[in-house]
Amino acid sequence: MNTNPAGNGEFGQRPANNTGPIVPKTASEALRPEAGTPPPKRSRASRSQVVVFMNFVISLVMLMVLAAGAALYFGKQEFTEPGPSANGDTFLVKPNTGVQDIADQLERRGLISDARVFRLGVRAFGNDSALKAGEYEIKPRASMRDIMELLKSGKSVMYSLTIPEGLTVEQALQRIADEPALSGDMPATTPPEGSLATDTLRFTRGATRQQMIDKLVADQKKLVDEVWQRRAPDLPLANIEDFVTLASIVEKETGRGDERSRVAAVFINRLAKGMRLQSDPTIIYGLFGGKGKPADRPIYQSDIQKQTPYNTYVISGLPPTPIANPGRAALEAVANPSKTDDLYFVADGTGGHVFAATLDEHNENVARYRALQKKQADDAAKAAAAAGTNGNADKPATDKPAADKPADGNNSTGGDNGDAGGDAGDAQ
Repeated sequence: MNTNPAGNGEFGQRPANNTGPIVPKTASEALRPEAGTPPPKRSRASRSQVVVFMNFVISLVMLMVLAAGAALYFGKQEFTEPGPSANGDTFLVKPNTGVQDIADQLERRGLISDARVFRLGVRAFGNDSALKAGEYEIKPRASMRDIMELLKSGKSVMYSLTIPEGLTVEQALQRIADEPALSGDMPATTPPEGSLATDTLRFTRGATRQQMIDKLVADQKKLVDEVWQRRAPDLPLANIEDFVTLASIVEKETGRGDERSRVAAVFINRLAKGMRLQSDPTIIYGLFGGKGKPADRPIYQSDIQKQTPYNTYVISGLPPTPIANPGRAALEAVANPSKTDDLYFVADGTGGHVFAATLDEHNENVARYRALQKKQADDAAKAAAAAGTNGNADKPATDKPAADKPADGNNSTGGDNGDAGGDAGDAQ
């Protein structure tokens, strides 16, 4: 009999205390597997609900950190990658619009892919309250970050409104009323004639029409006051209002910068001698006011002697108000006119004028101008005949009597020693 106490394949079994005799096993008992060593029992602390909960919380936090990291990574990628708009567009941010509304509008317009990503990105960069109102030019494929930086910069789309020299207040206000980028109603009260600056204003969409008018009025007042302070000491002008009125006449008489001061000198000399100004633009303003003369309406012979408060062929001195808005050049010309003895000027046929100090010299200039006009008319008639057309076929018919023909620029006025401009009447 095997007396080995190893335990594997034994035929007998020694008592646990190794003090008793070996008890033999049957063959079936020897082949039956014995139980292994049992695992150690869990401690009471490991079975605590607090520990289980803390393990769950830690695991949850780790998952959240991983999810947040992934969201941050992919969100940053989406925030900085090129946007969905292939063509770009303009985008208007109204005053007091929040980031959420801006983001929603951008997404609806197809300028960004996700409003939530844009909103969170703006807040992550600390720009939640830094986006400025205005209209912005968003470039094609602009990223959310590009759009954020643009809206933060405040670099809005700028529009231009130009008020040229020589427009009346009514004509200038019509331009302001017709500008679609401006907002608000026109003022109920029309500013005085000559009180608007001739300038180009830059503005952003949403600026009001009243703001534009207020700026033009303020700029013109500042300009007029500035130039008036630098005027020559011997001007025959009673006050600053007369100064603006004469400047408006000079503005309408010529657009040539090289002859404004000489045209101004003619009118200054006439005022000093008590002669009527006899300026054609004053006839037109007296007939049509601030609306201006229709392009197809000539000045007729009868217009020259029509009694209006502005017609300087029939009134002495200056009209009661300006006849247009004068620009800086015209104001400067009147404040410091050329030192000449000129009393007359007439068109030279090339866009300018020729000047004269005496009536005889002026009449010679008028005769040359009339000859030039006749030659131009003859050349036009010959060209029309060569083309096989009637030179008058395209001219509108007129129901005016022959005695009231359109003035050709040099017809008799019966004025005092001849007209200054020679554009509506001929000196005699």
